[in-house]
Amino acid sequence: MRKTDGKRTIFHSDLNAFYASVEILLDPSLQGKAVAVCGSTEDRHGIVLAKSEPAKKAGVKTGMVIHEAKRLCPDLISVPPHFDQYLEYSAKVRRVYEDFTDNVEPYGMDECWLQVPCRRSLSEGGFEIAEQIRSAVKEETGLTVSVGVSFNKVFAKLGSDMKKPDAVTVITREDYRDKIWWLPVSSLLYAGRATTKKLNYHGIWTIGDLAGTDPAFLQRLLGINGLDLWNYANGNDNSLVMHKDFISPVKSVSHGITCRADLVNDEEVWLVMLHLCQDIGHRLRKYGLAATGVQITIKDNTLACVQHQKALPYSTQSPMDIAFKAREIFNERYKWANDVRAVSVGAIGLVPQQSPQQLDLFTDMRRVEKRERLDYAVEKIRDRWGERSIYPASLMFNTKLPAADSHKVLLPGMMLH
Repeated sequence: MRKTDGKRTIFHSDLNAFYASVEILLDPSLQGKAVAVCGSTEDRHGIVLAKSEPAKKAGVKTGMVIHEAKRLCPDLISVPPHFDQYLEYSAKVRRVYEDFTDNVEPYGMDECWLQVPCRRSLSEGGFEIAEQIRSAVKEETGLTVSVGVSFNKVFAKLGSDMKKPDAVTVITREDYRDKIWWLPVSSLLYAGRATTKKLNYHGIWTIGDLAGTDPAFLQRLLGINGLDLWNYANGNDNSLVMHKDFISPVKSVSHGITCRADLVNDEEVWLVMLHLCQDIGHRLRKYGLAATGVQITIKDNTLACVQHQKALPYSTQSPMDIAFKAREIFNERYKWANDVRAVSVGAIGLVPQQSPQQLDLFTDMRRVEKRERLDYAVEKIRDRWGERSIYPASLMFNTKLPAADSHKVLLPGMMLH
């Protein structure tokens, strides 16, 4: 089937075990074996990023540390990630989708929503189109997909998770209560861990429980997100699938790393933040945006994670201004119960670079303007001679930072320099 006219039907297509499947295509000797794509143990990214179906059956889970995965599955074969190949295959699959419709909206590297006209019912026409999508992806790329078919995006996404691998699930207006209301509320899109915990505390365990809860109570409990979740549970999602050429506006710019060794004091954390903010400042200038706030995320060596944010006194693109604010937040909020394993800094509350500003009486605008001129000069040098042509001396020999960020990749729907 190719592009047609008719009623709108929403599909969510999810590539099965994407990273692992690509690795098996690249090395057919891995076919049928327990395979895990793992981050670098040297740089302490030693966790499972993806696993093949045999590894999954042995109990290996995404996010599991390698030694635990190998304890569960002694025959596990670990391979390093090849992000350039994943991007290439992701683009190939999207081109297959675009043979069916121009409305293709990526959701990460391995998932897409499609909105395809359909003259017949979901259970007949929708299923037939989904089978054609599934078959075309397999024939043209060698990969398999699970496809959810429904009358809205949230239920289509839910459907693609219900049968794996290489399957189709249809959820209609007539049967969604029977098919999904018994599922745990955490199955619903945008019901994250913290939200699920709050809902469970109040006796809301399933999607059906959520659908039957007073929406006013959910709004008091979760704010606007509570109302959204109530609507999703009741099938009230009217969001459209974006056109393939749509570019989502940048809402935040962040960068984070897992260090080679634990950070044990404020100075070591500061150096990592300074390193991260070089990249953040560059990307803000590239996009013509400025930050009005800073957010930090800290993961300690027990893998516990905390996140804090704070407003800036004025909008800025300056790496130093953002780094200083990140350090201020860290010093105020982190109590050093454990050493630090990973650090992320984000520029938030983004506004156009030339937006008017309301300054307080204590802001030294001469200092701000001087720093902006310096940042601009540094940026010009880096544009011409490379990122490391001019760099803070304190970072040049920091052995706890990972190797140069040569692994950076551009994910569909995301931007990175």
